[in-house]
Amino acid sequence: MAEWSSVRFSAASTADRLLPGPVAARLRPLLDRLDSLLLTADERGHAGRSSLAAFAIRIASAAIALVSQVLMARWMGGFDYGVFVLVWTVMVMVGDIACLGFQTSIIRFIPEYRERGRPQELRGAIQAARGFVLVTSGLVTALALAGVWLFSDAIESYYVLPFYLGLACLPVIALSDVLEGVARANGWSVKALAPIYILRPLLILALMAGAVLAGFAPSAQVAVTCAILATLLTTLYQLAAIVPPAMEEVRGVAPRYRLREWVAVSLPIFLVDGFFYLHTNADILMIGWFMEPQDVAVYFATLKLLALVHFVYFAVKAGVAQRYAQYAHGGDRDRLAAFARETVSWTFWPSLAMAAAMLALGKPMLALFGEGFEAGYPLLVPLMAGVVARAFVGPAESLLTMSGHQNACASVFAVTLAVNLALNLTLIPLWGLWGAALATATAMVVEALLLALAVRRRLGIVMIVPLGGARNKEVLP
Repeated sequence: MAEWSSVRFSAASTADRLLPGPVAARLRPLLDRLDSLLLTADERGHAGRSSLAAFAIRIASAAIALVSQVLMARWMGGFDYGVFVLVWTVMVMVGDIACLGFQTSIIRFIPEYRERGRPQELRGAIQAARGFVLVTSGLVTALALAGVWLFSDAIESYYVLPFYLGLACLPVIALSDVLEGVARANGWSVKALAPIYILRPLLILALMAGAVLAGFAPSAQVAVTCAILATLLTTLYQLAAIVPPAMEEVRGVAPRYRLREWVAVSLPIFLVDGFFYLHTNADILMIGWFMEPQDVAVYFATLKLLALVHFVYFAVKAGVAQRYAQYAHGGDRDRLAAFARETVSWTFWPSLAMAAAMLALGKPMLALFGEGFEAGYPLLVPLMAGVVARAFVGPAESLLTMSGHQNACASVFAVTLAVNLALNLTLIPLWGLWGAALATATAMVVEALLLALAVRRRLGIVMIVPLGGARNKEVLP
């Protein structure tokens, strides 16, 4: 991994130099284990470094997101902030879905073709990815614009113009997502995650601050415009940073396109991604439908604290997906099983620790958003329970998708989405934000159970944290 090729850091030796002898001796077993994970040159070390890089980026991203959302909420007030977060959440969700699964399937195709020595298909997949998502996202944009125009009478007036503005950005969001997928497929965790999770939110914040200083009213429309400009600049950077090195190894190779095969694999993944995004955002969408923008703002601020816990799962997923694909298509089933079980522990224990920290600090952190946002604190209890339950099975859906069982994964998310929507539709009119939190937490538990069952049935792997910890030591070197 080029991003880590120059690393010479040793946690154990550094502790010996900086800490008192008895303390360093007590920490030595743990630090030796950390060094064995991060500094070895094998695939396990590579995956560990990728996950650590992704983890660090997600920590920084969560901090940036929290600060930026606090400032945006204070600048805009609860009403306009609620409008902005609902519109931009929909744009990011639809932009990802508009890739029709190609942004995820490319993470499987690149290591698969590399592992099997098929450079022509490798170049074809990298080239086709960009053009494919621009076409599909362009069609989705046209349909969405027509839908907003036709049903504008059914949409609250304060949402219409921000939706029109945001839809213009859909193809750029989709292209950004597929470029992230190309970087992840090559194991470039920093190039994959830093643009979207670090650069883009910083640019949104900087542009919004500039607009306020220039005298523009801090409205939802101005915020959406800043988000569009930030997304465009971020995507231009990704094109320059990711595409040239990705094409380097196949320079001079004639591309071979297998579009029918790629679409056949991508469409079930499209269903998985669609169900996943609808599942993870159903509560926000339903609150926006049934309640006022101020309620959306309070709930979204609460979800920002939840994201500080959930980023552990996303970091591990980003670091291991490419390795899942390599082991699955390289025929080493024992190594795949052992590695998959270990990734459960990577996900669960940090998530549990982060959940406890957020419950302790949640109320003063919500107060930073402004008056009235502390009302979201009680919602953290069921939501945190749901995230921890979800972390109990690790990145199981990524394992299914990368090993060729995307249809099973799509079925799991279809059932989970149905449960989530049914619960939100029933509970939000009855209990408001509490109904949304309880519905979302219950759906997370259902998702974890179904994913664990699917992995056990399809791959024979038990991805549950207590069993995983004991068995890893027997299998992994």
